[in-house]
Amino acid sequence: MKLRFTGAILLTLALALPLLGKTYKSTYPISCSELWPAVKVVLADTEHYEVKASDDAKMHADYEAKHAAHVTVTGAILQRTNHVTLVPKGTGCEMEVVSNFSGWEHDDRGDFKKRVDDALVKPKEAKPAEPAEPAKQAEPAKPAEPPK
Repeated sequence: MKLRFTGAILLTLALALPLLGKTYKSTYPISCSELWPAVKVVLADTEHYEVKASDDAKMHADYEAKHAAHVTVTGAILQRTNHVTLVPKGTGCEMEVVSNFSGWEHDDRGDFKKRVDDALVKPKEAKPAEPAEPAKQAEPAKPAEPPK
């Protein structure tokens, strides 16, 4: 009886804990159309993220953060799909990240925001410089005419 009760509690916790994900909001002084490409660059990093769904029109994506290992059982239980949505706020943009896990083991929300901030700072790919016009070569001196 005690084993069934413990199993029921663990099952309830396993189903309920992922619902405890929090929405973290960060405001940027740029438009959402300028921020969305940086979000997409970050999500394209297959070493850190696996995109489950993405909607460019709504500027929303569902993704899973990849972790090498979970140190605690709670870390493994709390692993679930995270969400990012960009919401226009005046002339700026608010990035809403729904993440269920932030702690000493992993900081999904903090890591994601830092990577987006880094992607914004990276210089845009510069247009290749136009090649300089080749300098005119001096005309060779004409040989002197022999005396007549």
